[in-house]
Amino acid sequence: MRRVPILPTLIVGLAVAAMIALGLWQLLDRLPQKEAYLAQLAANPTRPVIAFPLYPDERLLFRRATADCRPPVTIRRAGAGAAGFRLIATCSVPQGAMQVQLGTTHDPRKEVTWPGSTVDGYIAHAPDSRSLIQSAFDHRPQAMLLVADTPVGGLEANARPDLESVPNNHLAYAIQWFLFAAIAAIIYALAVFRRNRMVVAGPAAR
Repeated sequence: MRRVPILPTLIVGLAVAAMIALGLWQLLDRLPQKEAYLAQLAANPTRPVIAFPLYPDERLLFRRATADCRPPVTIRRAGAGAAGFRLIATCSVPQGAMQVQLGTTHDPRKEVTWPGSTVDGYIAHAPDSRSLIQSAFDHRPQAMLLVADTPVGGLEANARPDLESVPNNHLAYAIQWFLFAAIAAIIYALAVFRRNRMVVAGPAAR
């Protein structure tokens, strides 16, 4: 008589159920949330101009904003992919400090002098120095900066808001969890089948 081991089957069954639940969560909860968020971001560039926010707020990404960047000003470089480098100024505001993306350049030695002024542009994410592992445990929101409409000091113009820069991987995550559940169930079923076949073949072999 072929038997199914109770405890291992229970453990595997719970694991498979958990994987399916995670897949459904990604598909039915996280995916609609992200799609609604992306729809909001797509509409942000057409909304009224606001003052640059005092604190990071993901809902304001790509929103048009203005700010008065006051000296002292320090300028640093950050990678910009195909655009080469972006020059980012850190300047004073009444509440502390803010970052302004002044423009881009393909010259790794390019330097600009900028005393600060009123800046119009759109809100974007500032470069994040945290690693992927650090980000998983550090839940502070990513800092934001103001991407200037008009570049300074001979820099090239900044890129316009790009919705493609905001990932939406929840459908892929859901599919992965469903595949993990299916693979686990198939492997366990094959293991039980092989075990039972060996048990049945045992007496005959003797």
